[in-house]
Amino acid sequence: MTYMETIKIEIVNPKAKSLIQNLAKMDLIRIKKEKAKSEFVELLDRFRKHSENAPSLEEITKEVELVRSARYAK
Repeated sequence: MTYMETIKIEIVNPKAKSLIQNLAKMDLIRIKKEKAKSEFVELLDRFRKHSENAPSLEEITKEVELVRSARYAK
C-alpha cells in the first residue's frame, strides 16, 4: 500500500530547509515548487467572479501609477 499526503510547509528557520532537502535526497519525500499566486491576484479573482465589469490587472496598475505620479509630483 502506497501512502501519499500533500502538505504545505512554511519554513521559518533556514536550517529546516536543509533538513527537508536531506529527506528528499534520501528519497523519503519529493519537493515540488508551485507557482504561487499573490494574495492580491487571488483577491482580484474573487472580486471578478461577482462583478461583470471588474477592472483588469492592467487597468488597476495604470490607475495606481497615475495616483503615485500625482502624489510624488507635489
